[in-house]
Amino acid sequence: MSDFNVTGAEGTVSIKPPPETPKLPPRLWIKENLFSSPFNIFLTVASTGILLILGRGLLSFIFSHERQWGSTATNLRLLMTQAYPEEQYMRVWVCVGVIFTLTGLSMAVWNAGSRVALRRLGSFLLSTGVVIDILTLLAPFSSSATIIWLCVGTGISLFGGSLVKFSDEDKTMSVLTVTVIALAVAILSLWVVPYGHHSFVFERTPRSLAEAGTVALTTKLPWTIMLLIGIAAYFAGKAIREKVSQNVLRVSVLTIWFLAPPALLYLVLRDPDFDMGHVLNTDIPIFLVFAAVGAGLLFWLTRPTAGELGKVIAAITLLIGFGSFLTPMRMIIRILILLLAIFAISAPTFAGDTQTRRRYSLGWIGVSGVTCWLVTAINTPSTVEVPGSFFIGGVSLTLLIAIFTIVISFPLGILLALGRTSTMPIFRILCTWFIEFVRGIPLITILIFFSIMFPMFLPKEMEIGEVASIVIGYSLFSSAYLAENVRGGLQSVTRGQHEAADAVGMTTPQKTLFIVLPQALRVSIPPLVSHCIGVFKETSLLAIIGLFDILYIARNVIPNQTEFLGSVRENLLFVCLIYWILSYQMSKASQRLERRVGLGER
Repeated sequence: MSDFNVTGAEGTVSIKPPPETPKLPPRLWIKENLFSSPFNIFLTVASTGILLILGRGLLSFIFSHERQWGSTATNLRLLMTQAYPEEQYMRVWVCVGVIFTLTGLSMAVWNAGSRVALRRLGSFLLSTGVVIDILTLLAPFSSSATIIWLCVGTGISLFGGSLVKFSDEDKTMSVLTVTVIALAVAILSLWVVPYGHHSFVFERTPRSLAEAGTVALTTKLPWTIMLLIGIAAYFAGKAIREKVSQNVLRVSVLTIWFLAPPALLYLVLRDPDFDMGHVLNTDIPIFLVFAAVGAGLLFWLTRPTAGELGKVIAAITLLIGFGSFLTPMRMIIRILILLLAIFAISAPTFAGDTQTRRRYSLGWIGVSGVTCWLVTAINTPSTVEVPGSFFIGGVSLTLLIAIFTIVISFPLGILLALGRTSTMPIFRILCTWFIEFVRGIPLITILIFFSIMFPMFLPKEMEIGEVASIVIGYSLFSSAYLAENVRGGLQSVTRGQHEAADAVGMTTPQKTLFIVLPQALRVSIPPLVSHCIGVFKETSLLAIIGLFDILYIARNVIPNQTEFLGSVRENLLFVCLIYWILSYQMSKASQRLERRVGLGER
């Protein structure tokens, strides 16, 4: 590492960086860190013994003959999507295929995937193989199973060791390639390894049946197709990236990602039975009126000379939107008035030339069109008949509520943080009161209130589903905590940044949107990701209020099946594994994002 030269009043001073710590070989590292003194030797031996004892006990519990793992294997579909009709299950795979397609496109468009040294990959495989062998010796397997797993672990160790020994130091491989290979091996095992074929048919005797062989064709074939779709989407994205502007392509992909959840949920999975007569005579005319009037109004408000009159018109529109809830009218009209008020209030920020004003008006037309379609789809009866108040459950319901809560609470939290740091007393007091009030109430209380009592406060002609009520309450609760995380980031932006923005003539909204928020959110990445992980894990409280999430099904539904009475522990262990995998992946994604933006480095 080279020296740094600093020039000051007393001349140029050479500053030497701290010496780099040499990387020790594994044997020397173990000797230096684990067996460097008699006390360290004692700690290493004692800790190893305790871990082996705990590992032996846990593995004995997991693989005991008393465990009813057939209950989990047989009810995997129930845990994933609750009682979604089998004859319409193709809709679920269509949604998964869309997600794989967007994932492949996103990785190609953003050129995702770092590179890993082959020697490092070999070290990881070597360690993984050794761990598999140790766990195999500790687990109460049969002789044949022990031999098989020892062979698997030894094979992985030998392959990893060969990479460490024979690979060049500068030889690397894409992490994306490694991930695809791992997924391909996992899916290939579905075709080769005899995991068993578990099925549950209510009209059959016996209803639960475990057969030898590989998993069902309805499981391994769709997953194989999903992997191929993801790979094809990645290469298609790389080809498109060479021909289309990168900014246009990224905005398009982000827009599709934003629209995909409601589209897949309410159009594909829910399969609404649209009344085309009502749509043509009522919904489309409402959209056309608001699209035309709103586009004209916003095109006028985005004039640089709109001045105070534009702000007055925006405030009046907002008052009309809130007042619409006091008079009987269609819900779609109320929502569109509120959306138009938000666009009108934000109009001065996007004021500019004719092209900018036209894009803003077109943006309103797109948002109002999507909103009208979504509200119509929600209010239309579904053709999917399932027990319970919602058409899907299990992991799908858990992810749905977590994703919608995070997406809704994020902008609300930012607005609350801006309001709490505002110089306007009325906004600062209201936001501070809301944040402190919500943070003083337990989440379970809010969930129970919005599940049971919130619909009672709505107008007579207005109805709202239980899941929607819970998402609203959970989003308000989450936004209060998220606001405090963002507020810490806002306070980290130096006064010089504000003064520089004022010096170039930026308005307060422009300064906040383009200068302050990007820096504040970058600093807030670690607490924001921790908050998102907490939101996801706290969805387990949904089981208390009776929603058919994954925890409720694992704890109350499966153990009450006649074939699997009392099988609670196995299902709860599986639920813990699901929560840990998803939370761990969110944490790793946060670390990659921090490295990409250079957080903590500059």
